[in-house]
Amino acid sequence: MGIFSRRQTATIEPTPAGGPSGGGIALDPSLGDLTGQWTIDRPHSRIGFSVRHAMVTTVRGAFADYESSLYFDGARPAASRAEIVIRVGSVDTGVEQRDAHLVGADFFDARRFPDMVFRSTAAVHEGGESFRMAGDLTIRDVTRPVELQLDYLGSVVDPFGFERVGFDGTTTIDRTDWGLVYNQRLAAGGTMVSEKVRLQFDISAVRATGAPTA
Repeated sequence: MGIFSRRQTATIEPTPAGGPSGGGIALDPSLGDLTGQWTIDRPHSRIGFSVRHAMVTTVRGAFADYESSLYFDGARPAASRAEIVIRVGSVDTGVEQRDAHLVGADFFDARRFPDMVFRSTAAVHEGGESFRMAGDLTIRDVTRPVELQLDYLGSVVDPFGFERVGFDGTTTIDRTDWGLVYNQRLAAGGTMVSEKVRLQFDISAVRATGAPTA
């Protein structure tokens, strides 16, 4: 899992050269056919998070509204890039009162800072179906580096004729580094909401020649 770094810029250390990807294991040549522009298909994807609550359980949520621009280079992963703009007001944890708290001033402050943005800065093939992508994550107008672990799940042409690719991405951040510092202390020790937040990107993307209708 990629772990948050306090450095001002995220970098990826190169792995030993051994193929066109610059990694130790050569890329599957068929990935070259996937080179091009892609768009996340929101009805079949999930951009979510999980955080420990009261030290003993996990709260999970997702964002329903976002825009994306993805370019995947199957022959040269280092040329791949991604940008995702997430409307934080679309957060959904399944509890209206909790969602209202999250979009308020204690957390996202969606009225002043409506967007959370990820922009990639580097990518590398680690071997097999695994990739890493470094980028800048902006929340509440604070920009910090993050590093995603990405796993390629495959590609398919669906029954509607759309070419799809699938990726799973994860990273863990410390929310306080983006100014999300609200918390409550527990009488027995510890805090109500963990500072560590796991971000999850379950992505189904379609080649950017159109959009699915079902």
